Amino acid sequence: MGKRIATIEQLAEAVRSDPALAARVREDPAEVLAGMASPLESDVWIYRLVVGALALALLITVAGAILLAMQGRAVPDVLLAIGSGAVGALAGLLAPGPAPGRR
Repeated sequence: MGKRIATIEQLAEAVRSDPALAARVREDPAEVLAGMASPLESDVWIYRLVVGALALALLITVAGAILLAMQGRAVPDVLLAIGSGAVGALAGLLAPGPAPGRR
């Protein structure tokens, strides 16, 4: 199944047109639907890679700022911006989502 399915209508059409898929859905619908999940939603390594890259960027900018400050040099604004952006992105990724039913 090479085509990405994004809507219920596309799923219904795929099941109608593919007898093998229809048989698999009848056997174990939960497994078939889980296998169709978007990689961004089902692959934890993508999430870990992004968090790791942001954490690395944050550590490098903090170390660079400390090193420059120890040498008596001014810390460039771009270094502060990169560190601030990494902190904000990490906070957004690691913060829990809203509880169901609460806004």
